[in-house]
Amino acid sequence: MISIEDINAIVFDDREIAVDAETMGRIADCYRFLEDFKRDKVIYGINTGFGPMAQYRVSDEHQRQLQYNIIRSHSAGAGEPLSDECVRAAMLSRLYTFVRCRSGVHPDVVRILTQFINNHITPYVPQHGSVGASGDLVQLAHIALTLIGEGKVRHEGRWQPSLDVMRRLGIEPLTVRGRDGLSLVNGTAVMTGIGIVCVRSARRLLDWCLRASVLMNEVAGSYDDFMAPELNGQRLQTGQQTVAERMRQIAAGSCCLRNRQAELYDGTHSENMFRHKVQPYYSLRCVPQVLGPVLEAIDNAERILVNEVNSADDNPLVDPDTRNVYHGGNFHGDYVSFEMDKLKIAVTKLTMLAERQLNYLLHDRINDILPPFVNLGTLGLNYGMQACQFTATSTTAECQTLSNPMYVHSIPNNNDNQDIVSMGTNSALLALRVVDNSFQVMSVHVMALMQAVDCLKAADRLSDESRTLYRQVRAFFPAFADDTEKHSDMARVEAYLRRGFDPDARLTHTHQSGKAE
Repeated sequence: MISIEDINAIVFDDREIAVDAETMGRIADCYRFLEDFKRDKVIYGINTGFGPMAQYRVSDEHQRQLQYNIIRSHSAGAGEPLSDECVRAAMLSRLYTFVRCRSGVHPDVVRILTQFINNHITPYVPQHGSVGASGDLVQLAHIALTLIGEGKVRHEGRWQPSLDVMRRLGIEPLTVRGRDGLSLVNGTAVMTGIGIVCVRSARRLLDWCLRASVLMNEVAGSYDDFMAPELNGQRLQTGQQTVAERMRQIAAGSCCLRNRQAELYDGTHSENMFRHKVQPYYSLRCVPQVLGPVLEAIDNAERILVNEVNSADDNPLVDPDTRNVYHGGNFHGDYVSFEMDKLKIAVTKLTMLAERQLNYLLHDRINDILPPFVNLGTLGLNYGMQACQFTATSTTAECQTLSNPMYVHSIPNNNDNQDIVSMGTNSALLALRVVDNSFQVMSVHVMALMQAVDCLKAADRLSDESRTLYRQVRAFFPAFADDTEKHSDMARVEAYLRRGFDPDARLTHTHQSGKAE
């Protein structure tokens, strides 16, 4: 089994992976069992065609060509290529299916796939082509195509013919045997790989939203009891309680947050109208209640994806223990599809929260403490963050539209053999788009928060964590009063958010080996 920490270290921190000799031996045993078992039997994808063509027998002399044919014919994707990280995660997921020793692949498949991962060879994989049942046939075919020395890969920063790179690195192209071709293309590895990238980024976004929400309440001078354990502990939801606890940690030492007991419970108030808000707006005080379910959605998506990486998800499955070959549908991507839909909804809600907090900052008649659009220049002549809000609002709106579910958009195809499908890869791609959008909105929100802190001259009264955030962002995004183009500033802040709170810190656990078990 591989953990999320190990997955992240391999995919994002370029840690190498090694499959131990014992596991390679079991992979070889499974392959030899299938070679013996298939004699005088009808087994899908070995001596039959694929999909609805399974009704046609394939003669012995054409069986190897059959495996090449499925790889070449299904390399039919369209659109822009997936990112290196998504493809690397997909290859790792495919590798761990084979490590389960239930696919009947030749050990060379595992060896070459491991060499691709460790040498940072990224196959060209178009985004579009999968309906998510039989798995990611088209995208996985593009990966398989490069393993046999065809197609193109990115290596050392440029696209090159796969065969050229393999020859230069001393990697022999795969000679497909048995059901190697079918095993390589038949499974949920691509949607799972994209999902791994989505979950990691979503978790980072959640952390930023918690930091921004604490700083937002510091700027507003909110009463701090909305984070109190006595309050949140009475709502029996783990996510809410965890979010509130983390916010209390971030807020520790703040001199900007107010104490309700000290200010409103002292019996000295006789005024008929209170100038300072007795309760902040929902986007400020309901953060634990809004982000608690977001945290739980991220956690559950991560659990499902890790399970998927560790699963045997192709068809048929070869079981040397029971001396049988089982036909079914472990390639069906509903688990991943459903989680990606839920994840993108959760990230959209997080984005909406950030956009509402941003609106609070920019709307002087709501906050009553800041100039319009946190404009530090001359009102009327200068415009502060006014135009940046347009970008944040439109991008949030796109997230809302993209959050319509893909899980229920099954369209029968493949001569109705695939009569109900998951659309899991589409769901994962949409989730990735939502996550990318959210980083853009969060960058505008962080910029506005920096301006607000300077407007109120509050930097020295912030909590330690908020002050560190302020100083790090202000190191490359200084306060501004005059009007200048903001696209570059937004891009720099977004890059900072994607790197993490401390640009010098490693954001995943590291381990000494990438041993596959």
